[in-house]
Amino acid sequence: MQSKMRVQEVLQYIKQSSSGQDEFYQASEEVLSSLLPLLEENSKYLEHNILQRIVVPERSIIFRVNWVDDNGIIQTNVGYRVQFNSAIGPYKGGLRFHPTVNLGIVKFLGFEQIFKNALTGLQIGGAKGGSNFDPKGKSDNEIMRFCQAFMSELYKYIGNQKDVPAGDIGVGAREIGYLFGQYKKLTGEFEGVLTGKGINWGGSLARKEATGYGSVYFAENFLNAYDKSLKDKKCTVSGSGNVAIYTIEKLYEMGAIPISCSDSKGTIYHEKGIDLPKLKVIKEIHHASLEEYADTECQCTYIPNSKYPKDGHAVWDIPCDVAFPSATQNELTLRDAKMLASNGCILINEGANMPTTPKALDFIKQSDMLFSPGKAANAGGVATSQLEMSQNASMTQWSFEEVDNKLRVIMQNIFKTAYDTSVKFDCEGDLVKGANIAGFRKVADSMIEQGAI
Repeated sequence: MQSKMRVQEVLQYIKQSSSGQDEFYQASEEVLSSLLPLLEENSKYLEHNILQRIVVPERSIIFRVNWVDDNGIIQTNVGYRVQFNSAIGPYKGGLRFHPTVNLGIVKFLGFEQIFKNALTGLQIGGAKGGSNFDPKGKSDNEIMRFCQAFMSELYKYIGNQKDVPAGDIGVGAREIGYLFGQYKKLTGEFEGVLTGKGINWGGSLARKEATGYGSVYFAENFLNAYDKSLKDKKCTVSGSGNVAIYTIEKLYEMGAIPISCSDSKGTIYHEKGIDLPKLKVIKEIHHASLEEYADTECQCTYIPNSKYPKDGHAVWDIPCDVAFPSATQNELTLRDAKMLASNGCILINEGANMPTTPKALDFIKQSDMLFSPGKAANAGGVATSQLEMSQNASMTQWSFEEVDNKLRVIMQNIFKTAYDTSVKFDCEGDLVKGANIAGFRKVADSMIEQGAI
């Protein structure tokens, strides 16, 4: 009872101190509520006030970014870096450039990153950052000028033993290159301060593929625990960025049949399986809409977002065995979860950060479907970023196969940690509780050992 009351007190504190930050509150409620079995078992986390300490970032940095567009007009955006927790290592987490970015979004992502990073077993803390800048429709020169202006402020707060940002939505290899170039110019240091770098200047092979590959490895481990596998399973995937594309690629390698993907304009359903080479050309070379895929593939069904069901997403209406939400937060609603269940889905495996709404998650927990939370299932990206940091520190570059093998082992260990923890706390197969308890315990114990700092 004391533990439950304390959780409610901290959640009320978040509502008062972070009003309007709905995504951050949602993430905090999901994590803290799932910790009750641990808090009942060991009172030290309440005695050391860890719950309130862990929901407050160590540092939140907000700054103005002025840049000049191609018409010579000065534009202004807002930049963020929330350095949430460094108890187990230097801050680590991506940068997101998207119009929806605000402090609440960055705090939600940074909070999730704490526990995701802890689950990898690697020595990295949690952070996140970005800007409300939209790269879409901008020229390369405009993107370069924005990145240089953004880094001109951010460089003061990062370093290879302090904070190592990476990419996220809207920040790919091009943006990382411009950011790194400006950091090097300002500091005179060539160091592993960013991950996702180009292969010629410190990047890691398999980094681009890592989140998608890792998500599939996690799903296979989960299914194996129940004497199932991905082989011959029909899989729906949302999104069409790196996570989705390389989820599709690895699904094919595992003998599965990925039959969908989506973007901001619509969804494609290709019953015989997504044409991966064609998808890569459209999204990685042409940077075009999936309408182009549908226009050149007569056996494909294209569903524009204007035809989506109310309170839902068309991709989750497609009958499947396994669902991989791999686009963005809160994309899988209660209505979608009910459709997946009625269509016989056996596993929902989160490739994105918090893509499942709270009501949908409550329904899933009461259903027969298995559920892989994003902080465990999509941790392959940050894990491989840390492998890039290791390569930078030793001035070496590992082969694609070596990185991929390490990634496979890391994802296997993450699954085992989350699953074994769920068994220990009498909730076998509930990986939301298993992952949250395991990640929290590692970070909280470290905070206690380091004192009131």
